[in-house]
Amino acid sequence: MKTWFITGASRGFGALVAEAALAQGDAVVATARDPKAITARFGVHPNLLAVALDVTDEAQARGAVEAAIARFGTIDILLNNAGFGLMGAVEEASPAEIEAVYRTNVFGLLSVTRAVLPHMRARRSGRVLNISSIGGYRSAAGFGVYCSAKFAVEGLSEALHDELAPLGIHVTVVEPGYFRTDFLDASSLSVSPAVIEDYAPTAGAVRKAATELSHNQPGDPSRLAAVLLRFAVVENPPVRLPLGSDTVAAIEAKHAADSAILAEWRSVAVSTDF
Repeated sequence: MKTWFITGASRGFGALVAEAALAQGDAVVATARDPKAITARFGVHPNLLAVALDVTDEAQARGAVEAAIARFGTIDILLNNAGFGLMGAVEEASPAEIEAVYRTNVFGLLSVTRAVLPHMRARRSGRVLNISSIGGYRSAAGFGVYCSAKFAVEGLSEALHDELAPLGIHVTVVEPGYFRTDFLDASSLSVSPAVIEDYAPTAGAVRKAATELSHNQPGDPSRLAAVLLRFAVVENPPVRLPLGSDTVAAIEAKHAADSAILAEWRSVAVSTDF
């Protein structure tokens, strides 16, 4: 039996992974701002501990980890899933909106991870799965602030991977594409109220497309949850796990575009050396 610690476990990917983990006999520490949402979804289960956690509260993160250790004795897998999106052009986003995205998606992930790692280091064992996005690998108009936060998650994950691998702890950043969850709904996605007409053909077009795409995304979230359950116990996991045909296509397109830049600008790039 493995013990999972899952942030944002009341809905979306977090809830599906929690459900699958419980079904296979694992223990789950399911966290959410309101633990009643956990109980409402899963009921009472001997292997389930519902804990209140606002990931932006460092003291609460430490308390949630202590409660997990007290109940199950260990945390084997940390799934940093809590987060939300922001849609709008970069210039349209307010300072408060930008700060809120980073406070949850980046600083919250850091708070929880830093609370869990001492326990994993002491055991020289553990898995950390950080949910990023297709937008963590390549940015796009209309999602610039959100993508920049996920770029931060990617950078942190790569560094953590190198720092923790010698200690027996594996870190992977998970990059889902568009999956049929409520991510594009108001419950998970903020939309900047400011609208600048100059961005109508770019970020404005994305606002319209997102409405049409919501609940018509190509990815099956149940299949993603099943993949993560299997992935959590594989030996020598990779530093990143792209999921979804759209993510694969986006990565291939970015590689091709970057290769073209290098081909055209190689002589300039290398000319700056001594």
